[in-house]
Amino acid sequence: MSTGESYIFLIDEEHAGRRIDSVLSLLMEEASRSYIQKLIEEGMVKVDGSPVFSKKLKLLSGRRVELFLPRQESGPPEPEPIELEVLYEDEDLAVINKPKGMVVHPGAGNANGTLVNALLHRYGKLSSLNGEDRPGIVHRIDKDTSGLLVIARTDAALRGLAAQFAKHGVSRSYIAVVRHRLAEPAGTIDAPIGRDPKNRLRMAVVKGGRRAVTHYELLEEYSSSAMVRARLETGRTHQIRVHFAHIKHPLLGDSVYGPAKQPYGLGSQLLHAQFLGFVHPIKDEYMEFSAPLPQDFEKILEKLRKGI
Repeated sequence: MSTGESYIFLIDEEHAGRRIDSVLSLLMEEASRSYIQKLIEEGMVKVDGSPVFSKKLKLLSGRRVELFLPRQESGPPEPEPIELEVLYEDEDLAVINKPKGMVVHPGAGNANGTLVNALLHRYGKLSSLNGEDRPGIVHRIDKDTSGLLVIARTDAALRGLAAQFAKHGVSRSYIAVVRHRLAEPAGTIDAPIGRDPKNRLRMAVVKGGRRAVTHYELLEEYSSSAMVRARLETGRTHQIRVHFAHIKHPLLGDSVYGPAKQPYGLGSQLLHAQFLGFVHPIKDEYMEFSAPLPQDFEKILEKLRKGI
């Protein structure tokens, strides 16, 4: 008998009329579209209880979609010669500027090409306290979010960094572009986050969810959007994306938590982990890092500033 996990969600108006492979690859952010298509062909996807085999099927609002994700038995990740932008490294840890489009660690349909594969090639050995499929990983950012991550090369470093994250002792701020102009130049979103009861592949502000706090300040305003700096007090899955969608300012480019149709042909959210500050867990020295916005992010900002 096959082992794995089942995911069930309801199609809303935003995703209605789109191909089933497109919708599922959006919602299963760390699974490639080709892997989703393979699952459909193998009968792993049902609509209203009946298997579907066409990746071109267009979904209607209100449909119940179930996806079965087989458990991967691929073994530990392999080293791969993938170029990395390393801002800092020593025998205990490293700080990486992750590009948009790179998955942090292997998962469904993404056994290769991840940050972990690249780290194993560069360093050979990393802390394995978080499991053999996530060596060195202390925290993570979404596949299509660019920016800073601190990596633990030793178990002692991972323990020390994890303790700082648990006590909210790590400083993290992001640059994002949100839809619509903001009513206030700064604010705090304090709203609990948990699994969306209508779509287990997404997160949502829900009663009984884990406390989540995001502080933000306005950096620039455009005709119908705004650039903000968001500082995380907590670190929940998709926190910034969920919080801004909750206050009716979804991130530009975010088709999961915002409209399906996005301007400028954007296929992912404009979100960049720009700043990271922490105390070195071994040297006991405060360290901070910043990473410039990616070129594609800057190009969209140029268009917004010009009102294009």
